[in-house]
Amino acid sequence: MRVAAQARKYRLQGAGLDLALPYLMLAPGLMIVLGVLVYPLWDGLRASTKAYRYGSPVGDVGFQNYVHLWSDAQFLNSLWVTVKFVALSVSFEAVLGFALALFCLREFRGIRLLRTVLIIPMVITPVVVAIVFRLIYASDAGMLTALSEAIGGGEAQILGNPLNAFIGLVVLDVWEWTPLMFLILLAGLQSLPHEPFEAARVDGAGAWRVFADLTFPMMRPVLAVAIVLRTIDAFGTFDQVFVLTRGGPGEATRLISIYGYDTAFKFQQTGYAAALFVTIGLVVLALAFSAIRLLRRVDAS
Repeated sequence: MRVAAQARKYRLQGAGLDLALPYLMLAPGLMIVLGVLVYPLWDGLRASTKAYRYGSPVGDVGFQNYVHLWSDAQFLNSLWVTVKFVALSVSFEAVLGFALALFCLREFRGIRLLRTVLIIPMVITPVVVAIVFRLIYASDAGMLTALSEAIGGGEAQILGNPLNAFIGLVVLDVWEWTPLMFLILLAGLQSLPHEPFEAARVDGAGAWRVFADLTFPMMRPVLAVAIVLRTIDAFGTFDQVFVLTRGGPGEATRLISIYGYDTAFKFQQTGYAAALFVTIGLVVLALAFSAIRLLRRVDAS
């Protein structure tokens, strides 16, 4: 009896250990997530309700920082510049990425090399990309100035002109991140079933009808995911702008990330900068949830 009771006790202990083992295995990863994600988020929320002087909190201000944001002309201008930048960049990247994915879907000699070359801009460090484009855009000895002078023109004014500087920043972002769109959309195209396309060719459908009736409708969920991921990432663009223009000339390329950086480190308004980034994080989160709901609606239809 005693032996049977001890055996039953050990079996129960072993069963309990088996149930707890998965949670024990997840514990290190959970601690890392709490340390690098949850705690900084909580600390940012806490900091956004305080006033700072020389990096030290001097009092609680509640939600005053958040209220002041929407009457801050510089914040509203940087938000508008960011929205324009994200909308233009992501739109061009989606169109070009889709076109390149459709072209590279076909098999021909050298296609593997071409696919490899197309993703090279994405793997280059953003700071290096910004330095290269700064050299290209330089009005005194840049590549564009050299080309302009070769055909009888003058200096190419890119970084010194507000509109040109903004367009130049969009061009940089499109060049660097179109490969991400291309990679996601190419994977989506390669996963589509072949039977509907073969049936459409048998029925005599042309390339445009196949794209409009089959390819694009079937690719809408993948395209939506790619646009959402790229939009969220584009809202946090900092390295390229900081190296290329630092927000200038004037406020033409002063994205919300640059304004937040200046507010926190140049003007030492830590609490106000924390409120700014929390607000932008909530805006991006709302956009992501809206896109997910739209994606579910597309799948349901």
